[in-house]
Amino acid sequence: MATALIYDASFLEHKTGRHPENPERLRVILSALKGDALLWTKLEHATPKAASDEDIARCHGNQLVDQLRSLCERGVPFVDLDTVISRGSYDVARLAAGAAITAVDHVFAANGTEGRNAFALVRPPGHHATPNRAMGFCLFNNAAIAARYAQARYGAERVLIIDWDVHHGNGTQDIFYSDPTVFYFSTHQHPFYPGTGAASETGEGKGEGTTLNIPLSEGTSGRAHHQAFIDSLEAIQRKFPPDLVIISAGFDSRRGDPLGGLLLEDSDFQEMTREVMGLAERHASARVVSVLEGGYNLDALGETVRVHMRRCRPSRRL
Repeated sequence: MATALIYDASFLEHKTGRHPENPERLRVILSALKGDALLWTKLEHATPKAASDEDIARCHGNQLVDQLRSLCERGVPFVDLDTVISRGSYDVARLAAGAAITAVDHVFAANGTEGRNAFALVRPPGHHATPNRAMGFCLFNNAAIAARYAQARYGAERVLIIDWDVHHGNGTQDIFYSDPTVFYFSTHQHPFYPGTGAASETGEGKGEGTTLNIPLSEGTSGRAHHQAFIDSLEAIQRKFPPDLVIISAGFDSRRGDPLGGLLLEDSDFQEMTREVMGLAERHASARVVSVLEGGYNLDALGETVRVHMRRCRPSRRL
């Protein structure tokens, strides 16, 4: 199985100062990956191109695009109190969305029975970005843009987005809430920022039933969290066998993250990844795209991502 790492040093140019979402996050991840010689040498390394206007317009309105461009050109240091930007942030955000697109290209380039997966090591993250609002450290919604691109470019009929960030991906949910072709599944701490993600939020119109939220209380054990995730995957695959799986891979749901109160361990991420890979092998020709979201414990983040990237052999349990 060929695994690609999609990365560009330009992601470090999104300058945020003394902010949890800072360039050091990517540096510690790269250090951990390079320290695993067996993993690093087997990765396919790809450099992304910026997302086009057309790519972004599938998920975001001109209002957001024009606002972000203007703020960055004028050197305004923030979008809101949480979301810090710099002069280079607009271009970096377009490149982050482009990295998620490059990851989609990689997984659809498989020949014969060869499975492919990809990890987009990006910042800024994306899952809070709504069609017309940047928020929660996020500018453009990288995972959503990737899903729409897969549909437009490769004819993917059913895309499953799995979000295991500690925060609910309100932006991703908003974009696809009435769309039956994209299933959004989130496990997250609740009540918590941004205040969305109740179990009663299941989609609307034609999209009714293609949103699944599993809200978890602060301090939920890693074992209970992990089991809820696996049980949900079992239910999803019965009703929505996907052509592509995209993981909004937030690692702030790990024990010890300064911005979260959930208790997953590295072994939980290892097993959750294995289960997702198993589902994708059965239904999506093993096509899995991971896009970095949160994760702010610099002492643990690199190792957790390394475990995720190891891509254990798909499980046969589901």
